[in-house]
Amino acid sequence: MNLLSPLPADRHSRYAAIALALSLPADVLLYLLLPMYADDFGISLAEAGGLLAANRLVRIAGYGAVARFYARHGDRITCSIAVVVAAFCAYGNSVLSGFWALLVLRLAWGLCFAALNLSTQALATVDVQGAAQRTGASRAWIALGPVIALPAGAWMTLHHGPRVIFVILAGVALLGLLATRLLPSGGHAGPRPGRRRIRWPDRLNVWSFVEGLTLDGLFILGLGFLGKDLLPGQAVLVAGLLLALRYLSEMLLAPVGGRLADRHGALRLLVAMSLATSGALAAFGAGWLWSAAAVIVVLRALQLPLVAPLVMARYPGPARLPALASQAIWRDIGAGAGPLIAGLLLARVPAMALYGAAAITLAMAALALVTRQGADAERRAPAASDSA
Repeated sequence: MNLLSPLPADRHSRYAAIALALSLPADVLLYLLLPMYADDFGISLAEAGGLLAANRLVRIAGYGAVARFYARHGDRITCSIAVVVAAFCAYGNSVLSGFWALLVLRLAWGLCFAALNLSTQALATVDVQGAAQRTGASRAWIALGPVIALPAGAWMTLHHGPRVIFVILAGVALLGLLATRLLPSGGHAGPRPGRRRIRWPDRLNVWSFVEGLTLDGLFILGLGFLGKDLLPGQAVLVAGLLLALRYLSEMLLAPVGGRLADRHGALRLLVAMSLATSGALAAFGAGWLWSAAAVIVVLRALQLPLVAPLVMARYPGPARLPALASQAIWRDIGAGAGPLIAGLLLARVPAMALYGAAAITLAMAALALVTRQGADAERRAPAASDSA
């Protein structure tokens, strides 16, 4: 699919993705800089893990409220508010120090991301025709901001310290208002997402939890912490380039993953790539740090556009929006727990044991998607209606 397609569904999906792309760099740079420069921010490594988890954890409690606001007010108002607050959070990262001050910023950003992320997913799946390709194209646009910001931020950190770049990124985030003003202004039809009641997750939500725990939590924090010891002095640049490769892979490969999903089936591809990622995680823990990390970021990029179409297929019609929010909640629970676990255990537990256990867990979650699908079908309706 042409990334510049003039069709309304494609165009609106693209504008929402651009707004998120301009707001996201300040967040991804913190994943690079907090573990390596904890002292500069006035925090410990364990506190860095807590801060990197906080934006995920607040979405567990807040995604339902965000989804209700989004359904009532629509994309333009919701995303515009999120962009302004995201710019404030980016500027705060440059001037504030200490755990509690930074925690307020992380909590505010978490709700901003929830709104922007929900808009990108909802607009990408508003039409079943081409949903996987549209999701892949959306991920490509979202990745553009971090691809540029990560190496630039790493280079500026080496020469000017870890704070200056956030002033620039605050201005970049505000440019997202140019995209949000072009989004549709109406609310979303259908039943409003209800207040969230925790129910036992289906197998796709379990996979989302484990994927968030291992790849968005343990892997990202471990890359900064372990890389610091292997390449003192230049680790921030190498890790920044690897994280940039992660987003560059999303730009180039997420559309490919979407096309492959339309052709061969999203579930089959998701399971195969998850098993391959498990092997790369084990290699990462065994000491193949940079090469295994490169493989992980490429595989992750191919998997990104696969989940939303699976959710859409399992929960059609009005159940789609709450189901997307539910899937995001479970991913955030995992991604929030990952940095906490890494911050507590990386300095105490052998990397092979930690990442070997993560690899086994991810493989089991992937295989569960194809072993007892009937059990999921029995839980579809209640899970979709109660999990937003």
